[in-house]
Amino acid sequence: MKKLAFLVGRWSGPATIFHGPQPIHVIQTEEVQYKLDGLVLLIEGTSRDAEGKAVFSALATVTFDDAASSYYFRAYNDGHYLDTELTVPVNGFSWSYASGPAQIVNAMHLTDKGEWAETTEMTMGSNPPRRSVEMLLQHQP
Repeated sequence: MKKLAFLVGRWSGPATIFHGPQPIHVIQTEEVQYKLDGLVLLIEGTSRDAEGKAVFSALATVTFDDAASSYYFRAYNDGHYLDTELTVPVNGFSWSYASGPAQIVNAMHLTDKGEWAETTEMTMGSNPPRRSVEMLLQHQP
């Protein structure tokens, strides 16, 4: 779990959601903290519109399974949840899942400036991936 220590803290910055005819611009905040003496990483994300109204919120946990030597990601949003494996390269993470005929891939990495850069892309069949979310967050003091 120490591989993910770089995430701990409060992050905030612009995000764009590509849904419908016009992109939606929001301010994304991610609050990340260890729980249970470092056994669980808790991530709470909120997107707010220009008026400060929450338009999206999610809660996720990351755990490590010693027996399988794997990280697992469980996210909750809008009455739904997702369980999937989490890949943890240096200074980043990624996870993916199938939703009907669509394959969803989410990838995060730290930029050279130490920013949290994250994208979500959806692929339908043999079509090229289509970006649905992108964000660039700064670590807050």
